[in-house]
Amino acid sequence: MRDRLSRWLPILDWGRHYHPPDLVADLTAGLIVAGLLIPQAMAYALLAGLPPKIGLYTAIAAPLIYPFFGTSRALSVGPVALDSILLAAGLSVMAAPDSADYISLAITVALLVGGIQILIGLLRLGVLVNFVSSSVMAGFTSAAAMTIALSQVRHLLGIKLGPTSGFFSLLVATVENIGQTQGVTLAISVGAIALLWWGNKPLTKWLKGRGLTEMATVPLTKSMPLALMVLGTILVASLRLDQQGVSIVGAIPAGPPQWTMPIIIGDGEAIARLTDLLPLSLTLAFISFIETFSTGQVLARQRQQTIEADQELIAVGLANVGAAFVGGYCVAGGLSRSVVNFAAGARTGLASIITAVMIFLTALFLTPLFFYLPQAALAAMICMAVVKLIDVQRVVKLWRYNRADALAFLVTFAGVLFVGIESGIVVGMVFAIALYLWRTSHPHIAIVGRLGETEQFRNIKRHQVLTCAEVLAIRVDESLYFANTKVLETSLLNAIASSPQIEKLLLVCSGINFIDGSALDTLERLIQTLETLGVKLYLSDVKGPVMDGLERIGFVERLGSDRIFLSAAAAMADFDCQLTNTPPP
Repeated sequence: MRDRLSRWLPILDWGRHYHPPDLVADLTAGLIVAGLLIPQAMAYALLAGLPPKIGLYTAIAAPLIYPFFGTSRALSVGPVALDSILLAAGLSVMAAPDSADYISLAITVALLVGGIQILIGLLRLGVLVNFVSSSVMAGFTSAAAMTIALSQVRHLLGIKLGPTSGFFSLLVATVENIGQTQGVTLAISVGAIALLWWGNKPLTKWLKGRGLTEMATVPLTKSMPLALMVLGTILVASLRLDQQGVSIVGAIPAGPPQWTMPIIIGDGEAIARLTDLLPLSLTLAFISFIETFSTGQVLARQRQQTIEADQELIAVGLANVGAAFVGGYCVAGGLSRSVVNFAAGARTGLASIITAVMIFLTALFLTPLFFYLPQAALAAMICMAVVKLIDVQRVVKLWRYNRADALAFLVTFAGVLFVGIESGIVVGMVFAIALYLWRTSHPHIAIVGRLGETEQFRNIKRHQVLTCAEVLAIRVDESLYFANTKVLETSLLNAIASSPQIEKLLLVCSGINFIDGSALDTLERLIQTLETLGVKLYLSDVKGPVMDGLERIGFVERLGSDRIFLSAAAAMADFDCQLTNTPPP
């Protein structure tokens, strides 16, 4: 019973075996991530069109709930930029940002996202994450990062924009109003970006040059966002820059999160609202899980640990549900925060719990100190965080290696920019699936021969091999299914037609992992067609599971077991034909 409970509640596992020496590392990591998450939570809430306090409430619930159910010990769950911009894009057409209706919808979306993720996890469907191409996700992330960064330019420049939707509409509106730029706001933005940039690699390099260890440099470099909040607040408050047009966060009510009831059931209008929110919730559930799982995998591999996809779905789903009931919005595992948590030495989920406690104390006592915090500083934090997600090197690398994957990246990238964030990823996924179908429907088919005196058979176009004039050995490097059977049949018959002396066709099946019903029909028809041409069909290198299926269906009996060989070498030895040298072209 204890082992079963530990499977559903991983905290029972690491909690029972907790090593006291890990406490210092967990405490340090928890404090460092809290210093990073406080400004991030407020900034991402504004990005989502919500009050800063909603970000703090979210940053309390998610890190507190996830460690009880999550299988990753270093993951930092909370508000993230990508989900925030997705939420804003989806809800801005339903209600005015920052309004009571908008907040209610955001809370309800968090509940729906959590419910969907829990359901998928309980159904053990976490394998769905494997069906999303990394190229599609990279293209989606890069384009979304550009959209996020552009959405913050208004705050960096201090200009006012009306409601806009889409990357290019936002770009046009920004360019048209750039003449309204406020000099003081721009100066704050430039200083904030410079401080954040310096606090990254330059400061790290400088501190290490002074002999500081990794453990000592991480707290200093990762506290730059918090330092920016303090400096920005002091600057605006002391010089009263808010009276010169600098936008500030304003009053944030102090106090703990309040129990909130999302729109679950109600009259017909409430049900219609839930229906309208479902597509957005499905998109967010999918994206946030991919973010969470991929980040958790990266960190787990570095410590030779494993994470379980279905349990991660349940854990992040419960974190979303918990966030909804304290007035928060949807969450995911943040890559940058998790890396900081890992680098700061987090050993268990206790570090995440400590982070939640620190943010709770901040919300309880320190929110009045944020009154004069300039929005330009928060915008600078967002831009510096998302600009790292724009992966130009990846598309260059993909173009050199596999242009199909590069096209999937570019199509997704363009889809997000032209048709929107939600639709863009759908466009990319459909394109990637279409590419896969096209690629597998045109399998690589090679005429092969024996490599010298070995038992290896290789492509005659790449190697100098030995072949037999009466035997045509062909290797198919793809599983056979309905989409490629016609291509296979045509290719084999064309090869026979171009070599009228052929008496035997040897199909080398080393690259075939599966044969579906349509492909089986094609093979049976091919046997008859070849016999009318005076050619016999033989098989070699048939894999066990494929052979089992062929035996069950009676194909082996119809073809004849004497026509199936363990290897191409065994087949050629049985044929006892004269091998001649065939140099590559």
